[in-house]
Order: sequence, then C-alpha cells, then structure tokens
Amino acid sequence: MTILDAILQGIIQGLTEFLPVSSSGHLMLYSHITGNTDEGGNFLFSAFLHLGTLLAVCLAFRSTVVALAKEGGAMVADLFTGKLLKKGMGNPERRMLYMMILSLVVLIPFYFLRDFIEGVAQKYLIALGCFFLYTSVILFLSDRCVKGRKGPGELTWKDALVVGLFQAVALLPGVSRSGSTICSGLFMGMNRDTAVKYSFMLGIPTILAGCLVEIKDAADAGAIDFSQLPLFLVGFVVAAIVGILAIRMVDLLVKSNKFTIFAVYTCLLGLTVVGFGVYEMVH
Repeated sequence: MTILDAILQGIIQGLTEFLPVSSSGHLMLYSHITGNTDEGGNFLFSAFLHLGTLLAVCLAFRSTVVALAKEGGAMVADLFTGKLLKKGMGNPERRMLYMMILSLVVLIPFYFLRDFIEGVAQKYLIALGCFFLYTSVILFLSDRCVKGRKGPGELTWKDALVVGLFQAVALLPGVSRSGSTICSGLFMGMNRDTAVKYSFMLGIPTILAGCLVEIKDAADAGAIDFSQLPLFLVGFVVAAIVGILAIRMVDLLVKSNKFTIFAVYTCLLGLTVVGFGVYEMVH
C-alpha cells in the first residue's frame, strides 16, 4: 500500500459511508479495479477507516451524542435502582435509545449471512451492480414520499423495526447504510431532521461493531501488523475530515429533497457495473 492508496481509500470511505451511495460497494470496486486483494491487511486498514468515520459522526453530532450518552447513563442507573420500567420512555432521548436498541437487534440474525453475501458480490460484479440499482430505487422514492412530522419523542416500535430491516438489507455491498436508514425513516413518517439524526446515531454502534469484526478478521488471518501504521493513520485522518464534510452535505440534501442526484448516480453506476459483469462473464 502506498500513501496515495491510503488517501484515496480514506476519501472513498469518508464520502461513501455517509453519502447514500454505499461505502462497501465503492471500496469493493476499488479493490477489484486496482487488484488490491491483501485481505488480512485490508481488514485492519478498513478498521482504521471506519474509526475515522466514527469520529466524524461523533464530532458532527456531538450535542446529540452527549445527550444520548447522558440518557444512557441515566438508564443504567435506573436499571440498578429498579426504576427503569417505572420511567418507561419519558423523554425523546430515552425513546430514541430504546428504538435504536430494537433496530440493532433486528440486524443480528442477518449478520451471519454477511460473509456469504460479500463473497457473491466479489465473485459476480452483476450482483454488485444490482445492489447499486436497489439503492437508486429507494433514493428516488424517498424524494417523492409525503413529508413526515414525527420527532424523536414520537418514534414507535414499528418505525424501529422497519429501519432495522432496511439496515439489515444494507449489509449487501452496493446498498447504502445511511441511504437505507434515512429513506426508511422518511417512509415511516419521520421529519427529515429526525430521519438524519436517527440514521447517524444508529450508525455509531453499527460502525463500531464493524470495526471490531474487521479487527477479529485481521487477527484470524494472522495479519495484525502495525508496520504500516503511518499509512493507516493517514487513511483514518482523511476519512474523518472527508466524513464530516459528507455529513453536512447529506443533511443539506435531505432537507432540500435532492436525493435524486444520488439516485441517478447509483443507477448509472449500477448499470455500468452490471455491464462490466456481463463482459467479464462472457470473456
């Protein structure tokens, strides 16, 4: 890996983790095009890239993160004092935390299909192209759904389940996690600010879990080697900086009903990838 590789992958991760175009799909395409298939090293470097985007979320939504962290601490205190059930979901932050937990629980069964799904997409570019096309469809529909009014204090278990299911589908490379969760929130009647916040707050434990899995995969491959740590740190910093800029862009575009831009992009990309996939199969 060169410093240029680290910078390019940091930019790709920072942009595509939050822009609704799929980070995993773009990084898979990058690896396919460049022939960079050192899986063990890629796992560890990918963990650093994800940590960079995790930092970006925490900085961009620091007030919301702090509020949820405080409420999480209060929930733990209530649990040990026997007040947790009595208080129920008394404020918007606590309700959002309960709903996030439910959305994450939905994701667990689908995790065990992750390696199989990624293997199919890596082997068949046609599958990856189809997943990009799916992202295009939901982005197109989200700009045309009725504007919702639900705030954090009005979220229901149905909202959490639907967002969780859409996030589970986003395990497919080429399907955007942020796009899936924001769009599903909009489909369920959330206002645009709530849909964005819920998506990115839900992304914190999801990204962190992804980092831990990648570190485990690197350890299993016997590739825990920090000789390239300077390059890993370059990728981390680039992903964090670009990620903050991408978050601001997403927030602006969601509120101005301009997800169609990304719907067109992922449609064209999906069709192109499918075309290359067909070409590879016949040759």
